[in-house]
Amino acid sequence: MSPRHKFSSFGDETPSPEMSEFERLLQQYDYSFKRGEIVHGTVVAIEPNGALVDIGAKTAALLPNKELSQPYATAQSVLKAGEEHDFYILYEEDADGQLTLSLRRVQTAQNWNKLEEMMNGDVVVQCKVTAVVKGGLLVDILGLRGFIPSSHLRVRQPLDELMGTELPAKIINLDRQRNNIILSHRKMVAEQMAEQRKGLFSKLHEGALVEGEVVRLTDFGAFVDLGGVDGLLPLSQMSWRWVEHPSDILNIGDVIQVEVIGIDHDKQRVSLSIKGQHADPWTEVTKELALGHSVEGTITRMKHFGAFVEVYPGVEALLPSKDIAEHEHRTGTKLEPGQVIKTYIVKFSPEERRISLSFHQPSEQGENFRAPREQAATTTTVAE
Repeated sequence: MSPRHKFSSFGDETPSPEMSEFERLLQQYDYSFKRGEIVHGTVVAIEPNGALVDIGAKTAALLPNKELSQPYATAQSVLKAGEEHDFYILYEEDADGQLTLSLRRVQTAQNWNKLEEMMNGDVVVQCKVTAVVKGGLLVDILGLRGFIPSSHLRVRQPLDELMGTELPAKIINLDRQRNNIILSHRKMVAEQMAEQRKGLFSKLHEGALVEGEVVRLTDFGAFVDLGGVDGLLPLSQMSWRWVEHPSDILNIGDVIQVEVIGIDHDKQRVSLSIKGQHADPWTEVTKELALGHSVEGTITRMKHFGAFVEVYPGVEALLPSKDIAEHEHRTGTKLEPGQVIKTYIVKFSPEERRISLSFHQPSEQGENFRAPREQAATTTTVAE
């Protein structure tokens, strides 16, 4: 008799003299077997339709051929009398008091138990992506089918590219009766990143040069993954040149070197820079340019008050709108971004980051020439 399960009593009646000795013995046991349990038993007989197994019940249980662990096998080919195995109770007693067992479901039941232990222990599990469906991914975990909703994914590649790959995840819900397993990849990543973030913030300091991967582009800058922490690279810190949008110089997935220029430990924010790694071109421009010089430059932007012209790598000067209007009227051509033009420096103030241009030499403007205040202020703002 199995020590795990005992025969149940048939009531509190006093045994009648007519009862057999076997019936009297039955009443001494508490007999109870439930569907879904795993019990240990011994094969006692092999039959054409399966095997009879002693699991400590009042009658031998039946193991049908279709419930063997090998598909299309028969009990005669894979089992022998006297063998001991763990069995899954597939059906409780029928009209004859016989239970039905399964070998093939033992592993499944054991795997459900393992999954429950993993969920309770908050363990990271590996699951294989088997299908992309509406709302998420179907995965295989210990031979069972699980589901990862789209809202619980944190991946950068298209879902179709995940087919056949393994994803680490955490189990967030189990329902054995409904055969329902819900997992979260996002939870695992979030917890992992939180740990990485703690370690990374302890090592980061202003002025440090670190490598990171561009993970997101916005109108105001780019977010760079530093290995668990997403730092912000503002538009103004990308280049000494004018940058209209981060996509002009960066792509998602680019690995770049950035300088840490600010750390907020309380809010866990990091500010980054690229241009800080390079010399300020305004400190170099005095070696190349001066008031009255004739310069060639490329028009980078057109505004209502004038055109910005790159006259030195990373240095823009302003050509006022009145000069543009006069030039276009005289030549019959229209100035546009990307066009290379020849002008003269009529105001040169590197310390204020201001350079004004004209199609006329400074002497032709007179000594009282000054760039309009609005134009000068705009030049300073953009250049900085």
